[in-house]
Parts: sequence; C-alpha cells; structure tokens
Amino acid sequence: MASAFWKVEREADPVTEGAGRGISIELAGVEKSFGNGLTVLKSLNLSVRAGEFVAVVGRSGCGKSTLLRLIAGLDRISGGSLRRDGKEASGVDPATRVMFQDSRLLPWQTVLDNVRLGAIGLTRKEAEERAREALRLVGLESKENDWPSVLSGGQRQRVALARALVGNPRLLLLDEPLGALDALTRIEMQRLIERIWLQQGFTALLVTHDVSEAVALADRVILIENGTVALDLAITLARPREKDNGFAWFEKRILDRVLEPDALPGKTAEMQFEI
Repeated sequence: MASAFWKVEREADPVTEGAGRGISIELAGVEKSFGNGLTVLKSLNLSVRAGEFVAVVGRSGCGKSTLLRLIAGLDRISGGSLRRDGKEASGVDPATRVMFQDSRLLPWQTVLDNVRLGAIGLTRKEAEERAREALRLVGLESKENDWPSVLSGGQRQRVALARALVGNPRLLLLDEPLGALDALTRIEMQRLIERIWLQQGFTALLVTHDVSEAVALADRVILIENGTVALDLAITLARPREKDNGFAWFEKRILDRVLEPDALPGKTAEMQFEI
C-alpha cells in the first residue's frame, strides 16, 4: 500500500495540481530597512508559482527570516512591490500560516486545544473536528488529550504543523521548523511535510540552514546573499528524493556557491546561475 501511495506522488506534478490551491508570490525590487539604518534586503526579485515548494538558504543574518516575515505580512516592505495572487499585498493574509523553530504551544492547553487555535471563524465543534483531522494527518490522533509537556520535541513540532494545517492554508511559511530536532526525527518530519504538501497542493516556503534539507524538499533553492537573490537553482530530481549522485551534485553546487571566498559578508561576488 505504501509503495502504491508513493508511486502516485512521484507521478503527480504538485506545481500544476496545486495551481488552484496555492498562492503565487511576486517580489519586484523589494527593499527592507529598519529604523537603525540597517538595510537587510535590497532590490530583491523573486517569483514563486502557486503550489511550488521553495527553500531559502544563506548565511546567518542574510535576511532569510526577514523575507519570510514580509511575505507573511508580519512586516512591511520599505520599497518595491510584493504581490500575492497578482494583488498588492496588504497586511497578514488569512490563507497564510507560519511554522517556527519553536513549537510555541500553550502549556496550559491540551494538544487538541492547541491545534484548535489555528481554526479561526469556526464554531467550537467545527474547530475540534478540523483539529482532530489535522492531528490524524500528522499521526498524533491518540495524543489529543495530552499536555505539551509530556511530548517529545518531534511530537511538539507535529502539533505545531497540525495547528498550521487546521486553517487549510494556501501558503505555508516554514522558518527553520526542524532546526532543533535530532537527525532521525528531522528526516521523519521532512517526509511528513513533503507528503502533506503533495496531498494538499499549498505553496510552501522553507527557510533552512541545512542544504541537504533544502535539496530533499524543494522544487527550487534560493540563495540570499548581500540582501538579494544570488542563486536560483531548480532541483530537477524525482520524488521521493534519494541521496544518490544527483542529490550530492545539487548539494555541492549550492554549498560551493555559499562558501565561495568572494561571497563572504562585506565582499561583492559575481553571481552565477549555471545549472
């Protein structure tokens, strides 16, 4: 049964299938400065198709999380244009959910009640039904009455993912949500996120420091450097991804670009886009 399930997923085209579900994003000449005079993003251009999975990598402090906050509507751009589904973005989009590195669960609420918080505008009964379905998706339906304190780190992140999914998002923004997990739990969560994305067809943007994770999950990997897009690389590997020679080639291609001596902060590097 599992092999048949994966065969269907490999043959599917999530970008095409998700076009009616996901949100398209267009950033043109986007700038972001803060009150202290620091400019984090400058003249940034990026297009994300509806239903696409894009990973964003780069050195610490390059603006990855800032980019995610702008797309979420949590911060305002300082210049340029940011559009969602062809319309100028204004504030938080109700069809967008964000998942952070910290699960941010309320310790005085049960697992079910924590997930239910993500279901906005529904009656309590409807919200609980949605929450139970979301818990089933992440494999934690048996934990609905547990307290967050008794869960493992991986289970808490599954609850956070369920809380994001219960709102039926068209855009899911993931800000290093797996960074604090052990290696095996991290792989399990990567597979879970990929499976649900393939099933539901939402647009996904993942910020990560882990190049291997980016290659494992994304249709495209974006490198942010000196406040702009320095590399935009399509990952042309079949799903599910296997860590073969092709996988290693994409990893090396990205890591070599990230670690170029001329790309260190404070220096100007020639942008390369060969694939």
